[in-house]
Amino acid sequence: MKTFIENMPKAELHVHIEGTLEPELSFALAQKNGVTLNAKTPEEMIAAYNFHDLPSFLDIYYAGMSVLIDEEDFYQLTMAYLTRAAQQNIVYVELFFDPQAHTSRGVSFHTVISGIDRARTDAATQLNVECQLILCFLRDMSAESAMQHLMMAEPYIDKLVGVGLDSDEKNNPPEKFSAVFAKARDMGLKLTMHCDVNQHNTLEHIRQVIEEIKVDRIDHGVNILASTELCDLAKAKKLGLTVCPVSNKFVVQSLTSKEIKDMLALGLTPCINSDDPSYFRAYLNENLVALQEEGGFSKQELVTLVENSFKASWLSEEGKAHYLAQLDHYVAAKSAA
Repeated sequence: MKTFIENMPKAELHVHIEGTLEPELSFALAQKNGVTLNAKTPEEMIAAYNFHDLPSFLDIYYAGMSVLIDEEDFYQLTMAYLTRAAQQNIVYVELFFDPQAHTSRGVSFHTVISGIDRARTDAATQLNVECQLILCFLRDMSAESAMQHLMMAEPYIDKLVGVGLDSDEKNNPPEKFSAVFAKARDMGLKLTMHCDVNQHNTLEHIRQVIEEIKVDRIDHGVNILASTELCDLAKAKKLGLTVCPVSNKFVVQSLTSKEIKDMLALGLTPCINSDDPSYFRAYLNENLVALQEEGGFSKQELVTLVENSFKASWLSEEGKAHYLAQLDHYVAAKSAA
């Protein structure tokens, strides 16, 4: 089953590029840029990854970004992740990046997106990995800051497929960003928002995301199972839910395998993703393997989860059909073997 999972052609729709910063690269960039890190070795850095809730994770996550300063840093970071993606047979990625976390440190928007986009372009030709970019706003910053960054993105609109919303949810409901997301939709961008597991007012946040913001997808969203009404809404709108099992385990001490099976049984569209794989020490294959081991997923259930990632993607219909055909071919070949 592990080999079957590892060799499947896959898509990843919920991964933060800043969350792929491996300790070894962090140390190399720190040395290049004259940045002092608290840890003395990569192993010491990993040992300090002690998360028990969203705020404790975010404190370490944002501190780690201090080593990213010039365009080449963002290029190296993105190429390192996309190289790992290719090694894991990930053929398509929709990649989050958090420009506010960098502009607030004095790094220009141009520097951030230029480095990431250059790697995206190179990965398509050198690694055969297709990648599209999602600009993520930080919900614990102001709506005005989000709008300013959306306007900064306007000259680079051809490099973006959508916008998202992440960071600390407490007292930062989706409706706070209604005008920003309406403007993004008018600019032709797709919309998604995080509804992290077991957050304050989570069902109300999921309702706002679906009914008021009218997103095209929901990130995380496991708590939707507590509301038949919200499940019915998500099904009616064919909303994908980008679930991140290993990430969930840091909050609820479970990979949420039962919840993911329940989602499948209800006809929802969950797919599996790695979120911040460097910090959680698990990329997409490791998430899928661990999920299968905890939940006893069948090959068909695993195939459905991977199919869902292509179906919920923001590819063209032709693009979706292309990758789904690749997956079908793989499954058929394995069945015949």
